[in-house]
Amino acid sequence: MELFEKLREEQVRVFKQPFRNKFLNFSDGSYRWGTPTATSPRQLSWSEAFHIPMTDISRFAGLAQKLAAILADKLGHNSTFFQQSCLPTSCYLRLNRYPPCLIPSDIYGLMPHTDSDFLTILNQDQVGGLQLVKDGKWVAVKPNPEALIINIGDFFQAWSNGFYNSVEHCVVTHPTKERFSAAYFLCPSYETVTESCSQPSVYSKFSFREYRQKVQEDVQRYGYKEWLLWNEGANFPIDEVLRWIHIVLVCVQDDPAVSSAILLLGSDSA
Repeated sequence: MELFEKLREEQVRVFKQPFRNKFLNFSDGSYRWGTPTATSPRQLSWSEAFHIPMTDISRFAGLAQKLAAILADKLGHNSTFFQQSCLPTSCYLRLNRYPPCLIPSDIYGLMPHTDSDFLTILNQDQVGGLQLVKDGKWVAVKPNPEALIINIGDFFQAWSNGFYNSVEHCVVTHPTKERFSAAYFLCPSYETVTESCSQPSVYSKFSFREYRQKVQEDVQRYGYKEWLLWNEGANFPIDEVLRWIHIVLVCVQDDPAVSSAILLLGSDSA
């Protein structure tokens, strides 16, 4: 844990700098405050962050690759896909600071979301604030500065054919205390194309670049990403699709309004 103690000391020091220094003295894109893509006040994240490329720090890479290999092995795959896809230039460390917020019930430290990468390794301080969805309810994750939290990302969900699920999570703010955390993201290169490790595939093939672009479009349009949801089922067997259509028609046949709407949609798409 000595590594994390030193990391936290440097993290506090760098965030203590005046905003002007942080904004102007670091490379373009390495520092952000709030949510640059926010389209409404509700989408604002009450936080600031530094993005550090893996070419600058590499202690997390080995652990992330080992975890990915263990998870793949559980599916019966001794794959080199992650070593080949996740390059030093595509993975990064993000240092986060969540300032105190006087209206914590109205503002998130980090908006509810799922991670887009393969894996995220998180270390947080003792303040707390991380929450995740479990059984349809938001649950607080008890802070433990000596523990690491592992999040499955969207790309791993697609690769595992839905065996592992990307968990929705958020950070709530605190009225009087600031919170620090550090997250390492095991990301594929933009050219990486994911293909489910088992068949029939629940997802169609797509590249990480394509996915990131569609996520950005979703966030700007809806305030959240939804592409992985509608992409799910793209390669579902046609006989299974027809079976479900039949079930739906049987279930709604006694409701004239719903049946008429379905018939109308069918005629428009013919």
